[in-house]
Amino acid sequence: MDINGRVSDSNSETAMTDSNIQTQLPADWFRRIDETPDEDFYREPRFVAHIDQATIDALSAFYREFIPVGSDVLDLMSSWISHLPDDMSFGRVAGLGMNEAELAANPQLSDFCVHNLNDEPRLPYFEGAFDRIILAVSVQYLTRPLEVMKSARAALRGGGAICIAMSHRLFPTKAVLAFHELGPSERVQLVGHYLKSAGFSDVDFEDRSPPDADPLWLVIGRR
Repeated sequence: MDINGRVSDSNSETAMTDSNIQTQLPADWFRRIDETPDEDFYREPRFVAHIDQATIDALSAFYREFIPVGSDVLDLMSSWISHLPDDMSFGRVAGLGMNEAELAANPQLSDFCVHNLNDEPRLPYFEGAFDRIILAVSVQYLTRPLEVMKSARAALRGGGAICIAMSHRLFPTKAVLAFHELGPSERVQLVGHYLKSAGFSDVDFEDRSPPDADPLWLVIGRR
């Protein structure tokens, strides 16, 4: 399904079209209830899973298809779990996140850095450093998403791709207003707009939600 497809949304009577989203990005969509420094919120590690195990398994299964063996991978907005298949071989797996203890506890990372993308949306990596970028259940916390996605595109090699995985859980005080006001289908379209605006091509959507578990919505773009 392409990005203009619809995700089931019982809370929304109408779905915003992709063209509407591209022409309307209200500034207050990127405000948050808690505007205190993110470093304060993320100071203490949270060694918890943010989606159900069945949804984690579904995401790992998708990564098996999405990431070629031996790829250099950037786990953007990473934590102590990267959801990568344990039996796959990768090149470099770099993690960028907000809590050093969580990143240090992630056994799948070959290196990591603590970096606040809301303060500095430019990624601290050379251009063309990675084959794949993954971002799991955290895009709702970005206050400058278009700038982040432009930098992510630059960090990919030619033919590279990014996958943004979304679900319905969030920290309400740190999620931007758009993710409070929009329903699931509109959120998917908004994230697709992030990628299109950053210059990604072939922006697609896949619903990999397992039954009786947290939903899993994937937005994919190619360099």
